[in-house]
Amino acid sequence: MNRFISFMERKFVPVAAKIGGQRHLVAIRDGFVAIMALILAGSTGLVLKNTLFKWIPALGGLIPICDQVWWGSLAIMTLLVVFTVSYSLAKSYEVDALAAGIVAVGSYFATLPQSYGDAGWGFVHWQYLNATGLFTGLLVALIATEIFVKLVKKDVTIKMPEGVPPAVGRAFAAVIPGMTAIFTFGILFLIINKLGGNSLYDVIYQTVQKPLQGLSQGVGSAMLAAMLINLFWSFGLHGANILDPIMNALYLPALEANAAAIQQGLAAPNVITRVFFDSYIHLGGSGATLALIIAIFIGAKKRKEYREVAKLSAPLGLFQINESVMFGLPVVLNPMLFIPFIITPGVLTLIAYLATASGLVPPTYVAIPWISPVGIGAFLATGAGSGSWRAALLAIVNLVVAIFIYLPFIKLADRQVSKKTETSSK
Repeated sequence: MNRFISFMERKFVPVAAKIGGQRHLVAIRDGFVAIMALILAGSTGLVLKNTLFKWIPALGGLIPICDQVWWGSLAIMTLLVVFTVSYSLAKSYEVDALAAGIVAVGSYFATLPQSYGDAGWGFVHWQYLNATGLFTGLLVALIATEIFVKLVKKDVTIKMPEGVPPAVGRAFAAVIPGMTAIFTFGILFLIINKLGGNSLYDVIYQTVQKPLQGLSQGVGSAMLAAMLINLFWSFGLHGANILDPIMNALYLPALEANAAAIQQGLAAPNVITRVFFDSYIHLGGSGATLALIIAIFIGAKKRKEYREVAKLSAPLGLFQINESVMFGLPVVLNPMLFIPFIITPGVLTLIAYLATASGLVPPTYVAIPWISPVGIGAFLATGAGSGSWRAALLAIVNLVVAIFIYLPFIKLADRQVSKKTETSSK
């Protein structure tokens, strides 16, 4: 095991660190974080509409408020992400981030058809703006921003004389880079249209996004994703942050598709969504470390340092915060905990998948705060409806399963202390 850890530290960690710090991936991650307030607002609206406002007839008149909040948040998620990702990327290059974000939004609209079905000219269907458009939106945001940044860096700008207010100077400096970016996507739309395609969105959705989302709904790919997050963490790299762009691109559309279906009174089409992992797998944080803390309280009799870290980390673990365990125990680069830390999320993903796919628990469709405690998060993520208590119970069952996975390894670590004490006494 030590030889394996040493090999991974030499070969895997440097590559993973570069991936985690890659400028475009960081911009995507920060872009999603920036719209979290609106995602939570839209999800709260869905919960209220389908629970409290539906259960109490006197509150039924407030349902339109929830519909409008959803329309102003989840229904336009791609549009929001295009701006925030472009803004974050441009900011990392130290150019005018606001102008870049505006140009990216305009560029995205330049790729969309100006009519939909039998609707007349000037109609933009909401499918282009909700989470199903994320792949296309992210691609356009990154390319438009790169065009904008490169032209600004090469000083291909309109220069204003001294004495002009800074805001005016920045606006004119963005004219040529901004026009170049948006015309690029206007030309691209014409080419796709002449070749028989409807839009860039349709081409990407049919050839890339739809196959990838179908693959992501497989239990094997979900288990791999959950375990890969922990593999990064095992070497001191923030696995959740590194894989966030990929997880959001694959599983946020699934969450939004479920939410849209529930909104229309239909069955949710997806088993695995972004909050599926927060509800059933990341119990106490990546690796279900709340279970590790409980296992320490049960099985660590000799390892006083484990118990002290567990005591300090338990209150944080209740709210899914686990850095103190990761680096205080530590879990990072700990050969004794490497195996349970990696296999636990895979096992929990399998259990949660089977329970959801079989209909034992309702599918997740509500974005929840990642700090939601075990059970409560699953209850809210499934809409707090009549079947949500089973989702909460599933989260608790998964926590118990994780405790049993960790417990033998904690006891083994405890015995090592006893053996060392016996050896030193001789």
